[in-house]
Amino acid sequence: MPTSEQPAACYVYGIVPADVELTSDARGLADRPVDVVRQGDVAALVSEVDPVVPLGRPADLMAHQRLLDDAARDVPVLPMRFGAVMTDARAVVRELLAPNEAGFRAALAELEGRVEYVVRGRYVERAVLTEVVGENAAAARLREQIRGRGEKEAYEARVRLGELLYRAVEAKRETDTGRLIETVSPYCVLSAVREPTHHLDAAHVAFLVDSARRSEFEDAVGKVGREWEERADLRLQGPIAPYDFVLTPGG
Repeated sequence: MPTSEQPAACYVYGIVPADVELTSDARGLADRPVDVVRQGDVAALVSEVDPVVPLGRPADLMAHQRLLDDAARDVPVLPMRFGAVMTDARAVVRELLAPNEAGFRAALAELEGRVEYVVRGRYVERAVLTEVVGENAAAARLREQIRGRGEKEAYEARVRLGELLYRAVEAKRETDTGRLIETVSPYCVLSAVREPTHHLDAAHVAFLVDSARRSEFEDAVGKVGREWEERADLRLQGPIAPYDFVLTPGG
């Protein structure tokens, strides 16, 4: 607990409509109770945090996301960036809510009845390399040059093949990402392509979806997954808070 010499600070998770009602078991960082700080038609989800304890543990980030994702199932949410800390509830009103109330109100109205999904595909390495070699004569020739030769003897050919495969997978990623978006676009409002985080990423896209079309969207993603079966694993995350489709001060 914060000491009497060092009062608790106020951790801000996100912005919600002022009429939000939290359940009694809502918890934030360090398993602390979550409060609502209201200003007019908007409010902030907050909890006390010890200002001398550094943030950044995996458990802290998970608690931040869990609270926002749980809230997003019931109300529109504008997520704040992880680590947003203010001195106290009065500062939240004075520095965050009051000067941005109109903008927050409009943004929340845009997100009413909408949630985010993230679709991520990861190529099956053996399958995608077989595809590339089957489609690319230069890759096939280089693989034949390497076959049966020692590592030093075939070093240059291995380097050239590695570069070629990297570019070929990049091209496939771009094509497959486009196909994914094209297939599910009738059932979503917006899409945002995320940067790949692994050299075998096939697609990594966030989608903003009307809640009324969630089943259709999920069915469309399932269709792509079946089409990609054995060449890429497709995973669907959501519904979650719309991290990719809002920008709040400090968010």
